[in-house]
Amino acid sequence: MTHAAIPTNDALAVLNSTRSLPLLAVISVKFAACVTKWVTRRRTRLSLDHLEAWQLRDVGMTPDAAHREARKVFWKA
Repeated sequence: MTHAAIPTNDALAVLNSTRSLPLLAVISVKFAACVTKWVTRRRTRLSLDHLEAWQLRDVGMTPDAAHREARKVFWKA
């Protein structure tokens, strides 16, 4: 599975300022960016839940904090 790049704020600003793009195209790109962010967030949280305690210490997290973060729903930041 390939990973698509998440559009940056600059890319979205260009889309917002470009009048030549149809509204449906702009909405579609924004929707794709949102879904990509959700997928990345979920994948990261699932991976976080499988780290060992020493790995969590390396990134400055406790096992309890990692478990709480891993249990968050994907649409919450």
